[in-house]
Amino acid sequence: MPSPYRAIFAAPGTASFSVAGFLGRMPLSMMGIGIVTMISQVTGRYGLAGALSATLAMSAALLGPLVSRLVDRHGQRKVLRPVTLVSLTAAAGLLLCVQQKAPDWTLFVFTGVIGCVPSVGAMTRARWAEIYRGEERRLHTAYSWESIVDEVCFIFGPILSIGLSTAWFPEAGPLFAGAFLAVGVFWLTSQHATEPAPHPQRGTRGASALRSRGLQVLTLAFVATGAIFGSVDVVTVAFAEEQGHKAAASLVLAVYALGSGLAGAVFGLLHLKGEPSRRWLLGVCAMAVSMIPLLLAGNLPLLAVALFVAGLSIAPTMVTTMALVEAHVPRTKLTEGMTWTGTGLAIGVALGSSAAGWVVDASGAEAGYVVPVVSGALAVAVGLLGHRRLRRPAPNREGQRERDDNSGVGERQDGGQPVA
Repeated sequence: MPSPYRAIFAAPGTASFSVAGFLGRMPLSMMGIGIVTMISQVTGRYGLAGALSATLAMSAALLGPLVSRLVDRHGQRKVLRPVTLVSLTAAAGLLLCVQQKAPDWTLFVFTGVIGCVPSVGAMTRARWAEIYRGEERRLHTAYSWESIVDEVCFIFGPILSIGLSTAWFPEAGPLFAGAFLAVGVFWLTSQHATEPAPHPQRGTRGASALRSRGLQVLTLAFVATGAIFGSVDVVTVAFAEEQGHKAAASLVLAVYALGSGLAGAVFGLLHLKGEPSRRWLLGVCAMAVSMIPLLLAGNLPLLAVALFVAGLSIAPTMVTTMALVEAHVPRTKLTEGMTWTGTGLAIGVALGSSAAGWVVDASGAEAGYVVPVVSGALAVAVGLLGHRRLRRPAPNREGQRERDDNSGVGERQDGGQPVA
């Protein structure tokens, strides 16, 4: 492991919570694609599969920030364990309904409840931020490491989920996703030494981290970015089936994540100067442009190459996003702030997977790649319109105090103490 990465693991407990976070994040890449594979195998209806995947993502988008806000106030252990049990119970209900061929509405009910699953990535990043607060270079490397972990999950998660569901039984992918979630969350929350201290609510009641204007831009841009990811997943599974190799979809999507993981590993070794907001905008533009070649891929090998190239821009953009969130959001709301970007992604995944499913049903898989192209263009438009907000991060985040008015500005620098 290169020395910058070795250095961040010098702090006690970092390796342990990182491994636990890896296991807890596997469902991020397994559950949605597992539901798509399971439903498409059992019913043959990609529209239903995409709608259920969208329901899962939308539910996570609505419930995720609430869970993270409770974590900021009460601590990870007290909140994560009960919500994880609720999510696992709902997952078991979904699998039982599929196995028993229950009515469609029951599938949507249980899928919606699964969405209370905690954002494990935000929890581990909050631990890194607590350990290396004020150490910009080490925090940059830590966030890069977390992006690598994300991409490793997306490399192996779809392979496991699709492979198990196609080779064993349709419900196997989501079943194993639930097992990973249980092990990861309960192991992570057993580690008290690295857990960030809770910040009980005081002062402004009910104030959200989303009042930050910079976070609003990042979240909205990530809605369009999530639509890229969600549509690529659904269309790639359908494309592979049309080519007669449905199980190969997991390998193609793994190549997509591999490109991102390699780029993230290199990015973490760099000490870049200049405005993070400019790097972020360039990354969003690169992601959008990289979607265009997908329209020209006529077979799985060419599609894999195009997705590998497209993946190179993902992790660096995500790392820069976390740095911008850390700069724009009060420390007492950092977990919630990081979760809001995930919420934007989840909403985008919901919209993208649903739209892609209907396009595939109506016009075929190749036509479905129009959805990520359009989504990328929307992400660029949001980035260009909101770039000025991101150029003015709070110079003293520790001194932020939220305004009590409704001006839309989430913080000011007045030297006061932070409030929750």
